[in-house]
Amino acid sequence: MLSIKNIAVKADNKEILHDFNLDIEDGEIHALMGPNGVGKSTICRAILKDPNYEITEGTITYKDKELNDLSTTDISRLGIMMITQAPIAIEGVTNAEMLRLALSERTGEHVDIFKFSKEAKTICEKLAIPENFLHRDINDGMSGGERKKNELLHIWMLKPSFLILDEVDSGLDVDALKVVAKSLKEYHEETNCSILLITHNPKLLEILKPDFIHILKDKKIIKTGDYTLSKEIEKYGFKDMSEEHE
Repeated sequence: MLSIKNIAVKADNKEILHDFNLDIEDGEIHALMGPNGVGKSTICRAILKDPNYEITEGTITYKDKELNDLSTTDISRLGIMMITQAPIAIEGVTNAEMLRLALSERTGEHVDIFKFSKEAKTICEKLAIPENFLHRDINDGMSGGERKKNELLHIWMLKPSFLILDEVDSGLDVDALKVVAKSLKEYHEETNCSILLITHNPKLLEILKPDFIHILKDKKIIKTGDYTLSKEIEKYGFKDMSEEHE
């Protein structure tokens, strides 16, 4: 589904990633781990063409379409969505307004208000969030936990086929983390979406059970393993990890 080949990425005239390679198939969950500051968030932002990150080498392909020359909007239309560790607030635009417009942009069709409202209400009940979230400005005045639940509402409504989660556990207490993680797991099971997960949280890894764990160091992935690799990292850390693809 997603293929990253020999990518090099620069930000502020500094190369952050070099010779970075990653393939994610339909329905797979991949976790990218590594010390702070090695570029885990960089690859997420490069995929979605953040203008602050420049791809200087290599290609990113999604469903046989090269993303290098596409805009963020065009990439989003393909079904790729990212949740960041600190979702921004947008005053003056309600969740319902944004979601209806996003759905219309993706399908090219008019959104039936009755069907939209019915589905949105069902999802609010599923996520145990007040229905009035739909009519609140996006993330405005919301706590960290409320913002993450609000982003879950966006996921369930927009139905991305590829989900990027950049430290989605950031700022969540234990109870909120369980709600978010279980909802993400349920979404994955219902849709068979692919997920790229950036996290160091053992609880989130335990619930989502990634198919592959990758360690990022020295600008590229140096080691790949299954879920048990996260246990090794938890026990020994990243310091003694050597280059080895399993």
